[in-house]
Amino acid sequence: MTAPAEPADPSTRAPASVSFHEAFRFWLKLGFISFGGPAGQIAIMHTELVERRRWISEKRFLHALNYCMLLPGPEAQQLATYIGWLMHRTWGGIVAGALFVLPSLFILIALSWVYLRFGDVPVVAGIFYGIKPAVTALVLHAAHRIGTRALKNAWMWGIAAAAFLAIFAFDTPFPAIVLVAALVGHFGARRAPAVFALGGGNGSAQQSYGPAFIDDDTPTPAHARFSRRHLARLLAVALALWVVPMALLVSSQGVQGTLTQMGWFFTKAALMTFGGAYAVLPYVYQGAVEHHHWLSGAQMIDGLALGETTPGPLIMVVAFVGFVGGWLQQVLGPDAAFLGGALAAAVVTYFTFLPSFIFILAGGPLVEATHGKLGFTAPLSAITAAVVGVILNLALFFAYHVLWPQGFGGRFDAVSAAIAVAAAVALFRFKVGVMPLLGGCAVAGLAIHLLR
Repeated sequence: MTAPAEPADPSTRAPASVSFHEAFRFWLKLGFISFGGPAGQIAIMHTELVERRRWISEKRFLHALNYCMLLPGPEAQQLATYIGWLMHRTWGGIVAGALFVLPSLFILIALSWVYLRFGDVPVVAGIFYGIKPAVTALVLHAAHRIGTRALKNAWMWGIAAAAFLAIFAFDTPFPAIVLVAALVGHFGARRAPAVFALGGGNGSAQQSYGPAFIDDDTPTPAHARFSRRHLARLLAVALALWVVPMALLVSSQGVQGTLTQMGWFFTKAALMTFGGAYAVLPYVYQGAVEHHHWLSGAQMIDGLALGETTPGPLIMVVAFVGFVGGWLQQVLGPDAAFLGGALAAAVVTYFTFLPSFIFILAGGPLVEATHGKLGFTAPLSAITAAVVGVILNLALFFAYHVLWPQGFGGRFDAVSAAIAVAAAVALFRFKVGVMPLLGGCAVAGLAIHLLR
């Protein structure tokens, strides 16, 4: 008699399906734990979606990520939108992208109100003191994680090193780094195609996490295939989603009204955010502080600190700008300062993120059509390698401002350095999660601040 076959190991099978409800719960959770800037957020999504849940394969994940890195706007939020759209059509993308942003918006509205209403609160200052070194360690750890996936050969390491040198030593604009990296990938793939294959060109060296719901060879779903009619319809809806709210603002506030000007200004800012939030912050500072006078320079710096220590994209600092501007400009009158600030924060967030959804929903089908084609993936693989160098520069930027708060001419903050080292050890050695790490560092910072 033949022995019964052993049942297949569940860990080797791809998920049979992913329900919309299950995805909704994950995207909601992600909105509350997405700390550490784009590098940390992308690392969290990779761990959860590629390694643990296996909703999408490594190659498909990197393929989507490379496209998002080309776009203006927050790449981590766009990546969530892309994956949500690929799994559950348009509403899946909208839900994934919106839930990536909404928790941060509500948290920043609350913190902005506390900031304006109560001023300098020692408890908040102490919490920030502990979290900032932890954020530095998180960014460094994320650079390491992404680097181990993208830098698969000496050429990719060279691109990353060149990108780091360009931005660190020569202050090269990020769009220029992206362009050069894309050209290197495009022409380099003609000479050595294996070097520039997605993920660094050494497919056998890539770690396998088992079959995925959306695997390397999973056919593109019907809704993700390119259609001129669907594209035209989508662009018409997108135009209406911008024109109608702007018309309402003009009719209620006038062309020069604060909310109208915020909508127009942050629409332009959204189209200039190549390279992440830090690339566009000088433009936001110039417009919001120097031209429109919605807030002061000191308030802008405080808002950046709030943005660094809340979940969601760092560009969500614009919600703080909107809240403070709406509060101080009394957009709904002196008796509704909070409602005016909250409305302004919502208006700013809407016009900042609307283009991100359009880029993904309109461009996604074109990107899916290029899956596995080296002519498209080679430039993007080179861009991914270059971004590793840029992220490392961001980690050093954080470290400089945390460890030498008054600049190199001032004192070295040994306590912040100790917290940063402890956070790095917790991440690299003990694989501590993001929330426990931030919670522990916040408690440590508060205790140190109160004992001084």
